[in-house]
Amino acid sequence: MKILDWYILKRYLFTFFVMLLLFVPIGITVHLAEKIGKILENEAPFNEVMLYFLDFTIYFAHLLFPLFLFLSVIWFTSKLANNTEIVAFLSSGVSFYRFLRPYMIGGAFVAILALFLGMYLAPEASKGFNDFTYKYLKKGRKAQETQNVYRQINDNDYIYVSSFDVKRNIGRNFTLEHFENDKMVYKISASSIRFVEEDSTYRLISYVKRNIGKDNDILETTRRKDTVFSFDLEDLTPVEYIAETLPYGELNRFIEKEEKRGSSYISRYKLVKYKKWSLPVSVFILTIIAVAVSSIKRRGGMGVNLAFGICIAMTFVFFDKIFGVMAAQSDFPPLIAVWFPNILFGILAVYLLLNAKR
Repeated sequence: MKILDWYILKRYLFTFFVMLLLFVPIGITVHLAEKIGKILENEAPFNEVMLYFLDFTIYFAHLLFPLFLFLSVIWFTSKLANNTEIVAFLSSGVSFYRFLRPYMIGGAFVAILALFLGMYLAPEASKGFNDFTYKYLKKGRKAQETQNVYRQINDNDYIYVSSFDVKRNIGRNFTLEHFENDKMVYKISASSIRFVEEDSTYRLISYVKRNIGKDNDILETTRRKDTVFSFDLEDLTPVEYIAETLPYGELNRFIEKEEKRGSSYISRYKLVKYKKWSLPVSVFILTIIAVAVSSIKRRGGMGVNLAFGICIAMTFVFFDKIFGVMAAQSDFPPLIAVWFPNILFGILAVYLLLNAKR
């Protein structure tokens, strides 16, 4: 039986990586044809363009990992079925579950690869990809929220700036409110706030501090005041894609900090976190579906299996995107949004597997 395992495992991995080698260059070519005008127009340096497409390769491959895997399994399993090799395996006394084992071994290898990519390589690639996109391809568009920024920076302090200059690290119409036991203790306001890197302080212009008393408030005013706060100005307006660029450990710490600050993007950040774990699980689910669909020899041959498989794959991507958008744009729980497609298609995988066994 080890010969059977090795035979299927080699075909599984070989077809998967060939599928990657075939489709990734096609994706690069299409993307280059679409963006070449803006790249030339904005005079992007050649070395940055090369790094951009390297990052795009990793980003694109990781994004479509499940599709490549699904199509590759359907492709080579259909060939086995058309050559009546599967019939020969099962006729020799091998159970369908035993026949499925090398697929699961291959799926485990691909799932580990997907997990490693999602945790470490893809975040770095996403950073380079998005930085280049906003620098050269989306000039004039902002990747940060810079108007009417309101954030909770810890358990007691809330800050507000009416506008924020990212390049100069200056906020206009700054306000800080400090609460204890749900009561405001003091409020600081200034016409502007700027971080002074030389001594790691904040410079406030037209500084006013109002200490709230039981009977009377005490005002402290000065034209300019240098002081220290427990936040970084650049952390007040993180870029929208920041979660995609962080390794898993940093992402957890970032989400915890953003939850305390009351970030409006917290659902997007959690989506990125949960998808790092859901993608490897989908590898096994799609592998089972692909084997169950393509292990039967059909009239019309491989084309029928591929057409059916593509429909299932597109449906999976559709559900994944729809629920992702719902979680990012509404109060729909990100955990449910990420795992619902896996649960739904997991049920489908069990159903197809039971029917294929028969």
